[in-house]
Amino acid sequence: MYFRGIGTATPAARYTKADCLDAFRQSEWFARLDARSHFIANTVLQRDNGMQARHLAVDTLDEVFTIEPNTLAQRFADNAPALAALAAERALAQAGLEPGDIDAVIVSTCTGYLCPGLSGYVVEGLGLRRDVAAFDLVGQGCAAALPNMQLGRALLGAGAAEHVLSVCVEICSAAMYLDNDPGVLISACLFGDGAGAAVLSKSPKPGGPRIAWKDSMSLMEPGEREALRFEQRDGMLRNILTRVVPSLAAEHAQQVLGVVLGRAGLATGDIATWALHAGGRDVLLAMERRLGLSSQDLRYSSAMLREYGNLSSAFVYFVLEAALADHAAPGWWWLSSFGAGFSCHGALLEVDA
Repeated sequence: MYFRGIGTATPAARYTKADCLDAFRQSEWFARLDARSHFIANTVLQRDNGMQARHLAVDTLDEVFTIEPNTLAQRFADNAPALAALAAERALAQAGLEPGDIDAVIVSTCTGYLCPGLSGYVVEGLGLRRDVAAFDLVGQGCAAALPNMQLGRALLGAGAAEHVLSVCVEICSAAMYLDNDPGVLISACLFGDGAGAAVLSKSPKPGGPRIAWKDSMSLMEPGEREALRFEQRDGMLRNILTRVVPSLAAEHAQQVLGVVLGRAGLATGDIATWALHAGGRDVLLAMERRLGLSSQDLRYSSAMLREYGNLSSAFVYFVLEAALADHAAPGWWWLSSFGAGFSCHGALLEVDA
């Protein structure tokens, strides 16, 4: 399987941490929450936490504090299809393909629900063939990009498709929830909205970089699902985020990396470019320590976190796009995501400039 094109999209509105803190202080929610919550919000939004800004699907930050089921559901319905289609359109353009060339489309999300699913909106928005195979994957959280791509690889390998469109879209502002729980508050301060897409093909793009998917592995530990997940409360999604996530992510990432590199006869030092889901600054620091990496190794993940915040499942598309745009060192690349489950996924890519 080859990556033939990659595209990303975000809402137009960009908000800095200072913008968000000012809006929070002026909102009615500020008075509802306790002093500890004020301290947490001030700390996250004032100190260096690896993030500077994020894009949100709201015209003003005042809208973020209207937290009720119908408003949030409508925000997802209004924005998820459009962002998914825009990212997919950009991936198609980079791949040099027409909508009619796509044989299958796979769409992942965890921040909202539509029935019929988002895949139908992408088919409609791009003008894909009516007989395209369409799949909607839900409930995999921040980790969803790689399972999405693994399904694409299976379709290509089975001869069911020549070109597969892989899409992840998250409207995290449609899963906004506030209360005095530290994990809930930190989530509200860190997540942004965006979509990523990739065209996965049996052959590389003629004249373009050759990005080959060579091997992959997934690891799931259901006993740790309470560490990172969504729950339903008051008709809305409420994010559960605990302090053990950085160590869990690093531990599982090390296991997945070790198995795949072992099968290939490679060592960590053979990886030329790293494209990891960030999660947050503490996660990246845990990855550095556990995998024996440097901040330079994780510069693309850090740069995307700084500009966009945590984009959940869409994040790794942004990292891949940034590495390719920067003409990152060719050779062996490592792509990895983790999230609800607790799950972790990794893929070994071979990239020729």
